[in-house]
Amino acid sequence: MMSAVTCHNLEFGRTRLDFVSNCGCSSSASFDRFPIRNCTKGVRRNVNRARNLLFYRRRIARCRVFSTQTPEAFLSGVAADHPQVLNLTKETKGYSSSSSSSSMSDMFELVAEDLLTLNNNLQSIGGSENPVLMSAAEQIFGAGGKRMRPALVFLVSRATAEIAGLKELTKEHRRLAEIIEMIHTASLIHDDILDESDMRRGQETVHQIYGTRVAVLAGDFMFAQSSWYLANLENLDVIKLISQVIKDFASGEIKQASSLFDCDVHMDEYLIKSYYKTASLIAASSKGASIFSGVSSDISEQMYQYGKNLGLSFQVVDDILDFTQSAEQLGKPTGSDLAKGNLTAPVIFALEKKTELKDIIESEFCETGSLEEAIDIVKKCGGIDRARELAREIADRAIVNLKCLPQSLFRQSLEQLVNYNLERIK
Repeated sequence: MMSAVTCHNLEFGRTRLDFVSNCGCSSSASFDRFPIRNCTKGVRRNVNRARNLLFYRRRIARCRVFSTQTPEAFLSGVAADHPQVLNLTKETKGYSSSSSSSSMSDMFELVAEDLLTLNNNLQSIGGSENPVLMSAAEQIFGAGGKRMRPALVFLVSRATAEIAGLKELTKEHRRLAEIIEMIHTASLIHDDILDESDMRRGQETVHQIYGTRVAVLAGDFMFAQSSWYLANLENLDVIKLISQVIKDFASGEIKQASSLFDCDVHMDEYLIKSYYKTASLIAASSKGASIFSGVSSDISEQMYQYGKNLGLSFQVVDDILDFTQSAEQLGKPTGSDLAKGNLTAPVIFALEKKTELKDIIESEFCETGSLEEAIDIVKKCGGIDRARELAREIADRAIVNLKCLPQSLFRQSLEQLVNYNLERIK
């Protein structure tokens, strides 16, 4: 049985988030604390600035303008050029299990052609008047990635289209998948700036190559372009749904920044933040796809709940892997979230068992070896095991949400995606 702290009655509304918890905790997170970070980071940023400026100038000189399509052209067809083909079987960092990699390939094989079309179109988001921004976009789109979010749009679209009697996806389905990936990519560019990440998908991050200013503008540009394409879908329900996601991203970052090193953070608050930063986009993607299929509002709501639960489960699993995988597998140091003061599910559970962990965290790891000591406590006191249970419980709810769909290969793939996520922490 799950502990009551896992919040069985967690429910998300569209205009507000209502949480009814059985955990009995009276503490709440403080949102007025912004710890002073290591001052050497400022020195490093200044040193990097000169190097970034040099890279930036060189990059402009060799910038390849790969498309001059207008937004209208982009909405009406596929790009004429042939950029890097999406490799559905490529093993990615953080997903080292060969069986899991095969599962991901199998799940997305059903929509492989849809993803290839999307991959072409993603490289055509700008005009020749923005060569630097296009080159920055090419940097992250060209790095590939799993394209999980657009694949989810295609899978939900095809699963729900069968209910509505549609034999093929609509233009709106395909545009929605492209918009979702653009929004996700824009959020990654901004996240890398906030997290001071040097690498993304095995390549240097946009701000490392071009500097922070261009990276911020590149992310803003992609958010703006996605909003333009979204408006052209001319569906008010979907416009409201996806627009809320962009607001949620900002809310999630603010919640995270305002609760760093706060050991009184509540599990509900962690899940709200995870919803804002991860699950909101996945939930909106799933519901938007079903809306364009023309299914009932009840089914659309179940698709929303499926995406929400899938996204939350993915985030909990990612937070577990931050403790259990090596730096090579993660592409970043083990325990990097904890080092930055971002307290995730394993840590929150561990704090309930080991009070000495609170003192270590609130010291902001000022003593040599204190971070390693904190990681060891989290591993030994059951924090990771309880987080696994939480991930499984949320995943079970996602499977239940799919029962509204008829049996099909697409529904099966949606179920496999839930199970694939849990396989990462076996």
